[in-house]
Amino acid sequence: MKTPAQPAAGASAVFLDKDGTLVQNVPYNVDPARIRLAPGAAEALRMLADAGFRLFVVSNQSGVARGYFGEEALGPVEARIREMLSAEGARVDAFAWCPHHPQGTVAAYARACDCRKPAPGMITALAAAHGIDLSRSWMVGDILDDVEAGRRAGCRTVLVDSGGETEWVPGAHREPDHVVGDLAAAARAILAHS
Repeated sequence: MKTPAQPAAGASAVFLDKDGTLVQNVPYNVDPARIRLAPGAAEALRMLADAGFRLFVVSNQSGVARGYFGEEALGPVEARIREMLSAEGARVDAFAWCPHHPQGTVAAYARACDCRKPAPGMITALAAAHGIDLSRSWMVGDILDDVEAGRRAGCRTVLVDSGGETEWVPGAHREPDHVVGDLAAAARAILAHS
Protein backbone atom coordinates (compact mmCIF):
# COMPACT_ATOMS: atom_id res chain seq x y z
CA MET A 1 0.00 0.00 0.00
CA LYS A 2 1.29 3.45 -0.93
CA THR A 3 1.77 5.91 1.93
CA PRO A 4 0.46 9.46 1.53
CA ALA A 5 2.98 12.10 0.53
CA GLN A 6 4.27 14.14 3.45
CA PRO A 7 4.42 17.94 3.19
CA ALA A 8 7.79 19.32 2.26
CA ALA A 9 9.74 20.66 5.21
CA GLY A 10 9.70 24.41 5.20
CA ALA A 11 6.47 24.75 3.23
CA SER A 12 4.77 28.14 3.20
CA ALA A 13 1.25 28.60 4.52
CA VAL A 14 -1.54 31.08 4.96
CA PHE A 15 -3.32 30.96 8.32
CA LEU A 16 -6.86 32.33 8.13
CA ASP A 17 -9.20 33.62 10.77
CA LYS A 18 -12.70 32.17 10.34
CA ASP A 19 -15.38 34.69 11.34
CA GLY A 20 -15.28 37.93 9.38
CA THR A 21 -12.44 36.66 7.18
CA LEU A 22 -13.24 33.27 5.65
CA VAL A 23 -16.96 33.30 6.47
CA GLN A 24 -19.41 36.09 7.17
CA ASN A 25 -19.40 37.01 10.83
CA VAL A 26 -22.43 35.77 12.75
CA PRO A 27 -21.37 35.94 16.43
CA TYR A 28 -21.25 32.58 18.21
CA ASN A 29 -22.87 30.80 15.26
CA VAL A 30 -22.56 27.01 15.15
CA ASP A 31 -25.59 26.42 12.91
CA PRO A 32 -24.15 25.09 9.63
CA ALA A 33 -27.22 26.36 7.74
CA ARG A 34 -26.35 29.96 8.65
CA ILE A 35 -22.72 29.82 7.48
CA ARG A 36 -21.90 31.84 4.36
CA LEU A 37 -18.51 32.22 2.74
CA ALA A 38 -17.16 35.76 2.80
CA PRO A 39 -17.06 37.54 -0.56
CA GLY A 40 -14.04 36.40 -2.56
CA ALA A 41 -13.15 33.61 -0.12
CA ALA A 42 -13.18 30.65 -2.50
CA GLU A 43 -11.36 32.64 -5.19
CA ALA A 44 -8.71 33.64 -2.64
CA LEU A 45 -8.12 30.08 -1.47
CA ARG A 46 -7.86 28.80 -5.04
CA MET A 47 -5.26 31.46 -5.88
CA LEU A 48 -3.21 30.71 -2.77
CA ALA A 49 -3.37 26.93 -3.23
CA ASP A 50 -2.39 27.27 -6.89
CA ALA A 51 0.67 29.25 -5.73
CA GLY A 52 1.68 26.39 -3.42
CA PHE A 53 0.51 27.71 -0.06
CA ARG A 54 -0.87 25.33 2.55
CA LEU A 55 -4.10 26.72 4.03
CA PHE A 56 -5.15 26.57 7.69
CA VAL A 57 -8.01 28.06 9.69
CA VAL A 58 -7.25 29.29 13.22
CA SER A 59 -10.29 30.43 15.17
CA ASN A 60 -11.06 31.57 18.70
CA GLN A 61 -14.30 29.90 19.79
CA SER A 62 -14.92 31.32 23.26
CA GLY A 63 -18.58 30.30 22.99
CA VAL A 64 -17.42 26.92 24.33
CA ALA A 65 -15.91 28.47 27.47
CA ARG A 66 -18.92 30.76 27.85
CA GLY A 67 -21.31 27.78 27.76
CA TYR A 68 -23.08 28.90 24.56
CA PHE A 69 -22.35 25.59 22.79
CA GLY A 70 -20.29 22.45 23.31
CA GLU A 71 -16.96 21.77 21.65
CA GLU A 72 -18.63 18.99 19.63
CA ALA A 73 -20.61 21.68 17.75
CA LEU A 74 -17.43 22.77 15.95
CA GLY A 75 -17.16 19.56 13.88
CA PRO A 76 -20.31 20.28 11.83
CA VAL A 77 -19.13 23.88 11.33
CA GLU A 78 -15.84 22.63 9.88
CA ALA A 79 -17.67 20.07 7.72
CA ARG A 80 -19.98 22.76 6.31
CA ILE A 81 -17.11 25.11 5.49
CA ARG A 82 -15.23 22.29 3.77
CA GLU A 83 -18.36 21.38 1.79
CA MET A 84 -18.95 24.97 0.65
CA LEU A 85 -15.31 25.44 -0.35
CA SER A 86 -15.22 22.13 -2.21
CA ALA A 87 -18.28 23.16 -4.23
CA GLU A 88 -16.26 26.21 -5.32
CA GLY A 89 -13.10 24.24 -6.14
CA ALA A 90 -11.27 25.38 -3.00
CA ARG A 91 -10.00 23.69 0.16
CA VAL A 92 -8.46 24.11 3.60
CA ASP A 93 -5.78 21.73 4.88
CA ALA A 94 -6.69 21.83 8.58
CA PHE A 95 -8.64 23.71 11.23
CA ALA A 96 -7.56 24.66 14.76
CA TRP A 97 -9.97 25.95 17.40
CA CYS A 98 -9.33 27.61 20.75
CA PRO A 99 -12.29 26.89 23.07
CA HIS A 100 -10.84 28.81 26.04
CA HIS A 101 -11.57 32.16 27.65
CA PRO A 102 -10.26 33.39 31.02
CA GLN A 103 -13.72 34.64 32.02
CA GLY A 104 -15.54 31.54 30.79
CA THR A 105 -18.33 29.90 32.79
CA VAL A 106 -17.43 26.28 31.88
CA ALA A 107 -14.69 25.29 34.31
CA ALA A 108 -12.79 23.01 31.91
CA TYR A 109 -12.34 25.89 29.45
CA ALA A 110 -12.24 28.93 31.74
CA ARG A 111 -8.53 29.67 31.66
CA ALA A 112 -5.78 31.61 30.01
CA CYS A 113 -3.98 29.59 27.34
CA ASP A 114 -1.35 29.90 24.64
CA CYS A 115 -3.79 29.16 21.81
CA ARG A 116 -6.31 32.01 22.12
CA LYS A 117 -5.35 34.76 19.72
CA PRO A 118 -3.51 37.11 20.12
CA ALA A 119 -1.32 34.27 21.43
CA PRO A 120 0.34 32.35 18.59
CA GLY A 121 -0.25 28.80 19.86
CA MET A 122 -2.65 27.58 17.17
CA ILE A 123 -0.34 28.84 14.43
CA THR A 124 2.83 27.38 15.92
CA ALA A 125 1.16 24.02 16.63
CA LEU A 126 -0.10 23.71 13.05
CA ALA A 127 3.29 24.79 11.71
CA ALA A 128 5.05 22.11 13.76
CA ALA A 129 2.57 19.43 12.73
CA HIS A 130 2.72 20.27 9.02
CA GLY A 131 6.34 21.31 8.47
CA ILE A 132 5.61 24.97 7.87
CA ASP A 133 8.27 27.67 7.66
CA LEU A 134 6.62 30.55 9.50
CA SER A 135 9.04 33.10 8.07
CA ARG A 136 7.58 32.30 4.61
CA SER A 137 3.99 32.29 5.85
CA TRP A 138 1.14 34.72 6.41
CA MET A 139 -1.70 35.29 8.88
CA VAL A 140 -4.91 36.88 7.56
CA GLY A 141 -7.66 38.12 9.86
CA ASP A 142 -10.18 40.86 10.44
CA ILE A 143 -9.01 42.13 13.85
CA LEU A 144 -5.69 43.20 15.32
CA ASP A 145 -5.60 40.16 17.64
CA ASP A 146 -5.22 38.08 14.45
CA VAL A 147 -2.41 40.34 13.29
CA GLU A 148 -0.66 40.08 16.65
CA ALA A 149 -0.93 36.28 16.69
CA GLY A 150 0.61 36.10 13.26
CA ARG A 151 3.40 38.52 14.03
CA ARG A 152 4.22 36.75 17.32
CA ALA A 153 4.41 33.45 15.41
CA GLY A 154 6.86 34.98 12.92
CA CYS A 155 4.48 35.43 9.96
CA ARG A 156 3.77 38.41 7.79
CA THR A 157 0.20 39.65 8.18
CA VAL A 158 -2.80 41.02 6.31
CA LEU A 159 -5.73 42.75 7.99
CA VAL A 160 -9.04 42.37 6.17
CA ASP A 161 -10.74 45.61 7.18
CA SER A 162 -14.32 44.37 6.88
CA GLY A 163 -15.60 46.15 9.97
CA GLY A 164 -14.69 43.40 12.45
CA GLU A 165 -12.14 45.49 14.35
CA THR A 166 -13.96 47.85 16.66
CA GLU A 167 -11.32 48.67 19.27
CA TRP A 168 -8.18 49.45 17.23
CA VAL A 169 -5.95 49.03 20.29
CA PRO A 170 -2.37 49.61 19.09
CA GLY A 171 0.65 47.84 20.49
CA ALA A 172 3.64 45.66 19.77
CA HIS A 173 2.99 43.19 16.95
CA ARG A 174 -0.33 44.83 15.99
CA GLU A 175 0.71 46.65 12.81
CA PRO A 176 -0.26 44.60 9.72
CA ASP A 177 1.96 44.38 6.66
CA HIS A 178 -1.07 45.06 4.46
CA VAL A 179 -4.66 46.27 4.94
CA VAL A 180 -7.24 45.19 2.35
CA GLY A 181 -11.01 45.06 1.92
CA ASP A 182 -11.62 41.34 1.47
CA LEU A 183 -9.97 37.94 1.34
CA ALA A 184 -9.45 38.00 -2.44
CA ALA A 185 -7.52 41.27 -2.07
CA ALA A 186 -5.54 39.66 0.76
CA ALA A 187 -4.59 36.78 -1.53
CA ARG A 188 -3.45 39.19 -4.22
CA ALA A 189 -1.32 41.11 -1.71
CA ILE A 190 0.26 37.87 -0.46
CA LEU A 191 1.03 36.70 -4.00
CA ALA A 192 2.52 40.08 -4.90
CA HIS A 193 4.82 40.10 -1.85
CA SER A 194 5.89 36.46 -1.53
